Amino acid sequence: MKTVCLVGKPNTGKSSLFNLLIHESKSIILDTPGITRDRIYGKSTYNGKTFNVIDTGGLELGNDDFKKDIMVQAKFAIDEADMILFVVDGTEELTSSDYLVRDLLMKSKKEVVVVVNKLDNKNKLEDVYNYYELGFEKVFGISVLHKIGLKPLIEEIIKDIDEEEIKVDERCHISVIGRPNVGKSSLVNALLGKEKAIVSDVPGTTRDAVDTEFKYDGEKYVLIDTAGMRKQGKIYENVEKYSLLRSMKAIERSDVCVLVIDASKGIIEHDKHIAGMAVEAGKALVLCINKWDLIENKEEEAKKWKELIKYEFKFIPYAKIVFVSALTKKKVASLMPEVINAFKHASSYIDTSLLNEVIRDSYAMHEAPSYRGRRLRIYKAYQDLNKPPRIVFEVNNKGLVHFSYERYLENQIRENFDLTGTPIVLKFKNKGELD
Repeated sequence: MKTVCLVGKPNTGKSSLFNLLIHESKSIILDTPGITRDRIYGKSTYNGKTFNVIDTGGLELGNDDFKKDIMVQAKFAIDEADMILFVVDGTEELTSSDYLVRDLLMKSKKEVVVVVNKLDNKNKLEDVYNYYELGFEKVFGISVLHKIGLKPLIEEIIKDIDEEEIKVDERCHISVIGRPNVGKSSLVNALLGKEKAIVSDVPGTTRDAVDTEFKYDGEKYVLIDTAGMRKQGKIYENVEKYSLLRSMKAIERSDVCVLVIDASKGIIEHDKHIAGMAVEAGKALVLCINKWDLIENKEEEAKKWKELIKYEFKFIPYAKIVFVSALTKKKVASLMPEVINAFKHASSYIDTSLLNEVIRDSYAMHEAPSYRGRRLRIYKAYQDLNKPPRIVFEVNNKGLVHFSYERYLENQIRENFDLTGTPIVLKFKNKGELD
């Protein structure tokens, strides 16, 4: 999928443009320069064409750690991007910070489009010609606030993207995701039974995601190895902060994600962040605790780990846990059965009559709470999609659905139907409302 990166000095309207492109308020928008520090990712679709969007922190001159960190984040985003939108403020003269960004983008050798924002009326659009002095061929004048000039810019972004085609691929695609240096490449090698990936103790060894088809019990599967990051000088020394985009791309292409965690290091926030991306993408998930050969008192430690995972990963109680040593290949054989199981459940459909019976009984046991004298009524339920399973509820008023009751219904569905390893989506719509 094409990736578009927004860069520029602070307060030029990058975050506003980002939110407009992805159709939601995801970036923080304030008049204070430097609000967006870390990269923020989103996805945009226009006329059947989809692309990734990255918002970055504002770049400016300065030596403090905050500005250095923003520069590092932006350099990584630029490295991963196919197109860069260089956003400048059309109400101001070009500054030394603008030229700093220009020089950085010139070195990147990437396609750069200058976006002159804050041209809030059509007469000001003529001012775009002043910005050709930055040295880039393509310059677009826009106003995010008043939605002026956006259509030509978006058409420029999507002009080389093919419309989405539905391609049926029955093979299960498995992505191996996780922090750098947790043993992902070693696990891939152990699963394939050969030295397919490069294995090294240096974080970031694997330069690109690699797809490998293999057979297991006579069936074909595709393994996506996302083990590393491209290293570029000192930019990627702290690679844990910069693995998100590669993981995100691999997750999008997979059916089942195997999240690898280093048993010798424990669980950190980044592990949970990556798991969260898999859940948001609607992918089935298996937790793989690697380097189990380094652990003593394995039986006792396994009990502790299960309790720890139950606490740290409360949002994925359905995910199965396997303890393996990719190095010694011990218990690696326990991984594929769980992956297959998760894929089977993610691909499954629940019989409508059985589903409605469960929902009726669940509602009878525990009615929805009333709100201002009104109570949620469920007329029927059915599954309309899989990967992940999506359950649609026809109700009297979807505004009466409380998150706690939604969680109750999900728990009831899981108690009655085996959906181990996969998230499920509950959708509520008013009776007669179109999907």
